[in-house]
Amino acid sequence: MDALAGLHPREVVERVALSLGCSPTSAQVAAHLDQHDQLRHLREKFLVPKTATLPPSDLSLVDGQDECIYLVGNSLGLQPRTARRYLEEELDKWGQTGVHGHTEGSRPWAWAENNIEHLMAKVVGAKAEEVALMNGLTVNLHLLMLSFYKPTPTRHKILLENKAFPSDHYAVESQIRLRGFDPEHSMLLVSPREGEETLRTEDIVEVLEREGDSIAVVMFSGVQYYTGQLFDMAAITQAGHRKGCFVGFDCAHAAGNVELKLHDWGVDFACWCSYKYINSGAGGLAGAFVHENHKHTIKPALCGWWGHNLKTRFQMDNVLDLQPGVSGFRLSNQPILLVCPLQASLEIFDLTSMAALRRKSVLLTGYLEYLIQHYYTQDPANPHKPHVSIITPADPEQRGCQLSLCFSVPIRKVFQELERRGVACDMREPSVLRVAPVPLYNSFRDVHRFVETLTAALRSTSQ
Repeated sequence: MDALAGLHPREVVERVALSLGCSPTSAQVAAHLDQHDQLRHLREKFLVPKTATLPPSDLSLVDGQDECIYLVGNSLGLQPRTARRYLEEELDKWGQTGVHGHTEGSRPWAWAENNIEHLMAKVVGAKAEEVALMNGLTVNLHLLMLSFYKPTPTRHKILLENKAFPSDHYAVESQIRLRGFDPEHSMLLVSPREGEETLRTEDIVEVLEREGDSIAVVMFSGVQYYTGQLFDMAAITQAGHRKGCFVGFDCAHAAGNVELKLHDWGVDFACWCSYKYINSGAGGLAGAFVHENHKHTIKPALCGWWGHNLKTRFQMDNVLDLQPGVSGFRLSNQPILLVCPLQASLEIFDLTSMAALRRKSVLLTGYLEYLIQHYYTQDPANPHKPHVSIITPADPEQRGCQLSLCFSVPIRKVFQELERRGVACDMREPSVLRVAPVPLYNSFRDVHRFVETLTAALRSTSQ
């Protein structure tokens, strides 16, 4: 496979098929790619849901595999196998030592999250001291915005996508109102061009060049949740800085999915959840980033005792010794039962690199794209045949692992038929099925099985 490095995924698939003497859509290609996947052992580190969880009446629809086809890591990642053991260790420690668990054991509760922040920093391309594990994503976004959004009568706008994730949209609206401004005038929304599904980088930059003197904060997602578009975060950051704006990102769909370089790109602040691609479990502990350039200049608007220097935190003298940078944004002690599964997942990430995961991801998603286009492109000679279009950018550099598929038939029926056949993906109204082959644990065989199952599901919906 090293000889095929650097090729477009389509070329890799076709060359492998040629070498095997089979069709590019053959299961032999998937088997070959899996055999030569240097990260395939990582799948063993996770628990994959079983098709036995389906209603008994539907088991006959499944192709005989024990594991479901799990392609929904963009919504909730799989459980690391060590998560249960780590949780049980802390429950046992609580039961056996009580309050002494705050300072004893391999995971002292008073600073357990600090012990794994260097692992998270590697995932998002940051220095360890630029990352804090705390709260939930939107809580962290509000805390960061309170410090970075300092509107003035002439510079009061926040730039974001027209279809940002609802929670981001609500947070930005409320931050604007909190400062006495009107979202109607202070929220600057960027939309795709007429007839296009995704934003062009040059259009974002053009808005910044034109409106930048009135923009206080640029607040974008790293990967757009609906379309799967990966934004050029470096270019957006540079364009924002040229106009004197702070630039922040919601990396919920980017962290653990694509190779981030938050420090090198000069991103001012970022936040992300950890239960999607970082596999920390539903409602898992979130992350926050503040660039070291702001270590001594940007301070939290709200303070709590967990932002106090750990060495003197428990002296309780009510004289705040604020930790510099993002560490000072901490408010309360973190739930140890949320630290455990996050640690379990980050240790798996530490067995490889985001660069290696990204290389596999480009090929894995490219393989899915190849099969979708082969089987489901609209056929002018057969206009009644169900077809699928992909709204995610075709350029691998402009997407993560997710493909957003639009169908010519009712999406809910397709989704239900896939679920009945042991496929886990997700549907987003009005017409998108999001499919995300995650390189940590998905195989090329998963992708091939999905396309086979999709054929059966579409056949069922057309009957």
